[in-house]
Amino acid sequence: MKYGFILIGTAPEVVELAQEAEAAGWDGVFLPDDWMTAWIKLTAIAMRTQRISLGTMLTPLPEQSPWYVAAQTATLDQLSGGRAILTAGLGVLELDKFGMQDNKVRAQRLDEGLTLLDNWWHGKDLYDFTYEGRYYHLQKMQTNIGWHTHQPHQHPRIPIWVVGGAKQSQIRRAASFDGAVIVGTPEELYERRVAIEALRTHSTPFDVITEGETPPDDPASAAAIVRPYAEAGATWWLESMWELEGVTRTYDIRTRISAGPPKIS
Repeated sequence: MKYGFILIGTAPEVVELAQEAEAAGWDGVFLPDDWMTAWIKLTAIAMRTQRISLGTMLTPLPEQSPWYVAAQTATLDQLSGGRAILTAGLGVLELDKFGMQDNKVRAQRLDEGLTLLDNWWHGKDLYDFTYEGRYYHLQKMQTNIGWHTHQPHQHPRIPIWVVGGAKQSQIRRAASFDGAVIVGTPEELYERRVAIEALRTHSTPFDVITEGETPPDDPASAAAIVRPYAEAGATWWLESMWELEGVTRTYDIRTRISAGPPKIS
């Protein structure tokens, strides 16, 4: 199992916290992406770290331009030497900024956006590629700048994680990509993992990601919390310490990071 940390704080704070996380043995850091600033912060982190994976938790793709996300993420992947991960989802409805209150519309925009990302990151030239969807329509463009300059470092593409919810549509979507974020009991994680794996047609590795909070001062208790998820098939545990009453828990986050991951071995 790998261990990541969802970081919350100002840009300078998350850069410092990410460096501390790498030093403490964490495998990745992930940032919320509600206001389209995560890729800037993650790029700053990439310049100050060498090993840890860098991703979002999560990017509300229906609310963002797919080509913006494709270019920003690929740039991060180039600069980090292939450490980027994109976690994409509908986003939080309460934070809807574009009037898309219909989850069906958001889901359709998500699927079309993921299709575009998958094509571009597999080498489809933005300027020699047409696409006709319900919400996105692209025609060939004439330019002297090749899309190859925006290709990611990783091959065949940057790993894409999606929400592995209980709906059949979410199960099918997760089966098409590289990882499923499943929040729930170990039993729920196991059931959804089995359902997703039954639909997968790819032989590439598949990650199962869950999140929670473990104590910094009791390794045995931390391991006891994580172990059932590992036994159910989780491959990533993301330590998540979300805001409490609107106040960022920077001190608590730093304390938890420095204690190291809740390893079960």
